Amino acid sequence: MNEKITRLYDELKSQSWDGLLVTDPKHIYYLTGFASDPHERFLGLVLLRDQEPELIVPALDAEAAQAASSVTRISTHTDTDNPYDLLRQRTGTGVRTFALEKEHVSVLRYEQLHTAIGAAQYVDLGPVLQEMRVRKTPEEIQRLKHAARLVEDALRHGLTHVREGVTEVELVAEIEYQMKKIGADGPSFDTTVLSGPKTALPHGVPGTRKLQHGDLLMFDMGVYSDGYASDITRTFAFGKLSAELETIYNTVLRSNEAGIAAIRPGVSCASVDQAARAVVEAAGYGPAFNHRVGHGLGMSVHEYPSVHGGNSDLLHEGFVFTIEPGIYVPGLGGVRIEDDVLVTSDGVEVLTSFPKELTVLG
Repeated sequence: MNEKITRLYDELKSQSWDGLLVTDPKHIYYLTGFASDPHERFLGLVLLRDQEPELIVPALDAEAAQAASSVTRISTHTDTDNPYDLLRQRTGTGVRTFALEKEHVSVLRYEQLHTAIGAAQYVDLGPVLQEMRVRKTPEEIQRLKHAARLVEDALRHGLTHVREGVTEVELVAEIEYQMKKIGADGPSFDTTVLSGPKTALPHGVPGTRKLQHGDLLMFDMGVYSDGYASDITRTFAFGKLSAELETIYNTVLRSNEAGIAAIRPGVSCASVDQAARAVVEAAGYGPAFNHRVGHGLGMSVHEYPSVHGGNSDLLHEGFVFTIEPGIYVPGLGGVRIEDDVLVTSDGVEVLTSFPKELTVLG
């Protein structure tokens, strides 16, 4: 057993749980090294006290699981089998307390699990896995750094296709093609390219709008590589900007830098958000910064911690998250600048390195 699974067994004993089941494919990859998208089929890692761990996979994934998984006890089920019969056989009767990922288990799956296991109580395994995942190992940090390098290479490629009249979706297509070409597993979320007044939409959807001189041009993008995500936003000028848009850009840049400067072990998530937000508020754009300053980053593009002004949780070495302040003025445009950051033993390391100073294209 690896250290991660050993820790789960320790949790079983300390919490007096009879067993636990992991069903989120990301967590199964995290714990065993086996990556799979089972679609609607059942995939689960079962840990029972005083028994070795067991991975239950669809039969069509058996060979891949045997090759990749650190768990050697592997059971399979076909499309005509009931995989919950395997759980019933393993757990037997008299199960009192069983741990599940409550955020991941649907009502339907819970009902099927309860029919098979019949535990008196189900507890949430999510917080245990969250605590394990939030402090990144040196290997995980290297994967995150590689994902950051790949997305920046894809962004550089995208910029070579910027020209007057190009549409947002054309730039998206070029960028996502390049992601695959340079070795990324794929985008970590739908690549966003917005231009002109559409940059005032924090979650805008790329369309057929054509780039014009005087526009802001925003790229929000990330990739998956070896199971880990990156997430970066850069905003550019296409031609000369208005004075107000230049002011907005420079304010967001100073906010981004202030948020990063506030990061070190032992400070709260709230204090980081407040440091970045204070710059925007002092410039008179407080209401136009209408989202948290950042979110955790790792195997998921959004994970713990949530870096906002109401979160008093403290930062620790090994945390990785984004810093992404923004100002959005309807009808005019918006600017967001986003970096991926790592909390170190005495401060912060910025994992993204793409230049942030206002760059004029075209």
